[in-house]
Amino acid sequence: MVGMEEVSEDWGRALAIVAHPDDLEYGGSAAVAKWTAQGKEVVQVLATRGEAGIDGMDPEEVARIRTAEQIEAARRVGVGTVEFLDQPDGMLEYGLPLRRLLAGAIRRHRPEVVISVNFRETFPGGMFNMADHRVLGLAVADAIRDAANRWVFRDLDLDPWQGVKFALFGGSPQAAHYVDVTGHLQAGIDSLLAHKVYFDGLGADFDAAAFLTSMATPTGEAVGVEHAIGFELIAT
Repeated sequence: MVGMEEVSEDWGRALAIVAHPDDLEYGGSAAVAKWTAQGKEVVQVLATRGEAGIDGMDPEEVARIRTAEQIEAARRVGVGTVEFLDQPDGMLEYGLPLRRLLAGAIRRHRPEVVISVNFRETFPGGMFNMADHRVLGLAVADAIRDAANRWVFRDLDLDPWQGVKFALFGGSPQAAHYVDVTGHLQAGIDSLLAHKVYFDGLGADFDAAAFLTSMATPTGEAVGVEHAIGFELIAT
């Protein structure tokens, strides 16, 4: 964490692209809460509806519930637009079809900043990252360039978008940038708590406040603020 650089906030429109409902809420939504409070526009796009996420419940019912929970989680941090690409949960595949979908979303929404999930093999601390996260995050990084190239995915019939300044990937072991979320951590906690049925379905106690506080406090101390969330930043 030593030498982390603060993420620039000289922009007005962001697009968050994640794999599942709740992916953004493990820290990223606290940053989103700060940005929407500043008047920035943030839109969320989810590759799946998380239908494979609860072992003891029918996937169609899970999809319905987790869709509603994600829309509520987004509302709690000031996001009013949530889109779902309806890709199969647990079976995302890296390749041109996924890149095409994501490039289309980027061209539609024309963000200055893209926010996504860790695409590295592990999380900080060494726990192995899941396939959907690795696939989705890498596809997002590539789709930003795809969206900017007018000769790629011409069948989308959308103007190219070259305005993405940088992409932020949450939960990365290579995080070298941070967002000061002091005063906005509770909104991030509230957004994570919106996933109640999902956490109940896991069958284990989960303390959202303790989890996010334990993440944001050490990072904040390292950079000289009360609470901060780390991101891996890739310039585009």
